[in-house]
Amino acid sequence: MSQKQPLLPFFAGASGAIRRLGAYADAIHSSRGRNGLILLTFGLIVVVGATAIGQLRLNAWNEPFFDALKNRDLASFSQQLVVFASVAGALIFLNIAQAWLDQWTKIALRECITRDLLVQWFTPRRAVLLAGVAPVGSNPDQRIQEDARRLTELTVSLALGMLQSTLLLLSFVGVLWLLSRGFVFEFEGRRLQIPGFMVWVALIYAASGSWLSWRLGRPLIGLNATRYAQEAEFRFGLMRANESRDGIALSGGEQGERTRLEREFKSVISTVRRIANVTTRLTGITAGYGWFTTVVPIIAAAPGYFGGHLTFGGLMMVVGAFNQVQQALRWYVDNAGNIADWLATLERVMDLRQALIALDLAAPSENRITVLENAPAFVIEGMIVEMADRTISISEPRLELRPGERLLVIGRPGTGKSTLFRALAGLWPWGTGRLLLPPKAKIIFLPQRLYLPDGSLRDVLAYPYEASVFKQKDFGRALARTNLAHLISSLDRLARWDRELTVDEQQHLAFARLLVHEPEWVVSDETLCHLDDDDRKMLFSLFEKELSKTAVLSISSNEAQYGFYSRILYLTARPRLKVVPASG
Repeated sequence: MSQKQPLLPFFAGASGAIRRLGAYADAIHSSRGRNGLILLTFGLIVVVGATAIGQLRLNAWNEPFFDALKNRDLASFSQQLVVFASVAGALIFLNIAQAWLDQWTKIALRECITRDLLVQWFTPRRAVLLAGVAPVGSNPDQRIQEDARRLTELTVSLALGMLQSTLLLLSFVGVLWLLSRGFVFEFEGRRLQIPGFMVWVALIYAASGSWLSWRLGRPLIGLNATRYAQEAEFRFGLMRANESRDGIALSGGEQGERTRLEREFKSVISTVRRIANVTTRLTGITAGYGWFTTVVPIIAAAPGYFGGHLTFGGLMMVVGAFNQVQQALRWYVDNAGNIADWLATLERVMDLRQALIALDLAAPSENRITVLENAPAFVIEGMIVEMADRTISISEPRLELRPGERLLVIGRPGTGKSTLFRALAGLWPWGTGRLLLPPKAKIIFLPQRLYLPDGSLRDVLAYPYEASVFKQKDFGRALARTNLAHLISSLDRLARWDRELTVDEQQHLAFARLLVHEPEWVVSDETLCHLDDDDRKMLFSLFEKELSKTAVLSISSNEAQYGFYSRILYLTARPRLKVVPASG
């Protein structure tokens, strides 16, 4: 993302939809694709403006054409057909150009928003911290993929419709006013003239429809937001069941999984039914106003026609202008449901973005561990990690992990070992003290659950860097050294390795990755402690030879040392009274 001055501070004091619109504008402003989006938007404005001019010309064509038709004037009739063909041809070309610009603007806007959300989400540590923020932290993938797509498409469609309606209104309201200035109503010998009579009819007709649409469509905002959240939970449940299908089948848990998914789906259906009921009532208003628009302008203009103030062609011109003004004014009537949907998706997407940005802003009442990155050494100084019901710390107040040193931190089950591991990685900020972390290229953290990215096996071993950063011969040597020689021929094969490899093979792959990266520090959460005899011998051999200068800090509940560790420390836990807002 390019380094542009953010717009968000200008909206900091706003609330609700205005604040979210400010975040939306900031996301676009910060995107590197904003210039292309601006050009496409400008092109749309030009095309829509030209279309409005063409529609004005087509409406003016109504009078001479219908008068020629009424008077049976073949020459004038033929001439007006030629005029119609030229105007219609230009409008068709403009419609095609508008369709192309519309689609490409939607693509460009989605690209801007999605790229911005990915940048915000994968700013270091934010994705992990977001998991503790409810309800925004639930299924961010749904908000980034489906909700952002829906938001950007609705934004372009609604903005384009509003622009067209505004230009039509500005173009035709003057025409309608002039055409209806000669309307005279006679009651019992009295003459009454209402300036711009047809304009007032159009305004009253559209205003009543807009008010009814708002009253009926307003619940859709909350219902759509609820539906999107429930759909995300249901989709996540399906994905989790699919990923865990072997474990479910082996345990005979199909009935329980089906019951759980049916329960989540029932919530989705309940909300969708409520949306359907509201949408049905709203359709009654929009459809009714659409059908009555056919006769309302004729009925309203009938006194002028029957009184002789309008010719037949003039009547059709008034009807055409009325329909254009009415179409512009009733834009909200037809789009009340879409506006509600847009507001719901705007809330979900921009609340995610604002939550991600806010993660970097510590509340004054919260204690935060000071993390200094790119330090020359791995140092822990007075670090106390705060959890919901207790605090945890290492028995030694100041700890510097020196090259080649091997430390074992022992903690009882349930003490908070994994939370300590996350804090040492800078992923758990709540607490006090200071943590100095070496550059990322020099330290590797081994969690209990290993992550194997999609791609080739070479990419997995090089992760998170490109394979070209390392010597290519080192990949095969690392696999052979960790008893994975049978995978050397598959180094460049693309696969889902987390599905193809056994648990033991994945564990060995983590050790092979250490050989490829040659880190100066390794921090492990149980990974190095629960191994069988053969794997333990192989691992210890790696640290005695290729990784002899690598420092190791291993967190475990297993007190067995096997002569590998040079120092033993203990994890202590103390109850705390104050509960922090975050959890994990």
